[in-house]
Amino acid sequence: MTTYTLSRKKHAIFVAATLLYWTTMYIYVPILTPFLKDRGISLSLIGLIVGSYGLTQVLIRFPLGIYSDRMRRRKPFMVVGMLAGLASCGLFLLGNSWGTPLAGRLVAGICASAWVPFTVLYASYYPPAKSTQAMATLSFLTVLGQLFGMTASGWIAGSGGWDAAFLTGIGLAALGTVAALGIEERAPALSASVPAPTAKPRKTAPHERSSTGSNRRIRDLLSLIGSSPLLIEVSILSMLGHCILFITMFGFTPLQAVELGASASELTWLVVAFMVPHALISLWNGRYIAPRLGARRTILCGFALSAICTAIIPLCPSLPWLYATQAINGIGQALYIPLLLGLAIQDFAPEHRATAMGFYQSVYSIGMFLGPYLAGWLNGIGGLEAGFFFGASLGLVAAAIVTIRGQRQKRAIAKSAVAADETPNTLST
Repeated sequence: MTTYTLSRKKHAIFVAATLLYWTTMYIYVPILTPFLKDRGISLSLIGLIVGSYGLTQVLIRFPLGIYSDRMRRRKPFMVVGMLAGLASCGLFLLGNSWGTPLAGRLVAGICASAWVPFTVLYASYYPPAKSTQAMATLSFLTVLGQLFGMTASGWIAGSGGWDAAFLTGIGLAALGTVAALGIEERAPALSASVPAPTAKPRKTAPHERSSTGSNRRIRDLLSLIGSSPLLIEVSILSMLGHCILFITMFGFTPLQAVELGASASELTWLVVAFMVPHALISLWNGRYIAPRLGARRTILCGFALSAICTAIIPLCPSLPWLYATQAINGIGQALYIPLLLGLAIQDFAPEHRATAMGFYQSVYSIGMFLGPYLAGWLNGIGGLEAGFFFGASLGLVAAAIVTIRGQRQKRAIAKSAVAADETPNTLST
């Protein structure tokens, strides 16, 4: 198994492409729900539009990961993703019905699906044992790009109107496409652990080849995924985590701020309150926090904090109180998102990582869709507080899963005579 490194110049190009990629997608996120409500769209439809971003990713990310592994290429998908981000921002400028924002978010999901090759290509610069550290660094770049976009969003909309944010996104996406074209990649070397065939396969008739090959590929993929209980566990946890994220900061928290009297430009402070702690903790988590507390304990603390702060959001009497909850929520979500991302590919050889990452990201994309969709439906019945209480309950469910799985693993390890250095990868490592 081999990795390769980049020169500082090439690494800077990758960093620039990553920052522009996320800034493009999040340049309008803080103003999205107020923008949609200003158009007269109902809360239930707003939930559908916000969540549709995740629906596209559910359908695309896993097949994209498989195809990327088969091609042994990442860069072409990254370029197409940037172009999809450009098209997404353009769609928001068309028409006045709910259909064009829905189309814009669906296409934004295509852009977000390119995160599969982004993560796998960046992980290839590090040895497998440092995959969580690599993902912590990449998570920091992610949050930094989101911070740039979301901080600028309120100010741009406040000074130039809603459309100014979408026009800015088009320009950023164009620059990001140029940067993506400059990224260097090398095809991953095949792992030495891949077994060679022991016997010459039986020749199949022409009419058998298509179905036989297809069935074999499906079995191989299911076997690959099933070989890592860790992948399945962290995928489910990440799905719940992204439900919370897209119910709160990337969903209805800005609308709650507007209800408390925030203007478009004042949404910037809401973004800063959430994103700055989120960015710093994402950077420090893999290097300092998780190595000291342990991955499982760190993730548990993150979900507990997020659940508490999400439940408090509708109870806040003023904007400063809302800002405080979002600062702590940003810390909580940064405690689990980077760790889950790194653990998803920890057990896999380079030539299988895009498939594993595609599965992981497809599963958590379900949370991007279902979280805001169900919260929007609940909001239509019981007001904004109903959706936030739903998000808080999901945080408690995730914390319970982490706790129960941890207890089961401790019992299993206690019964086993395996030496500590032979213990398989788990969330407790």
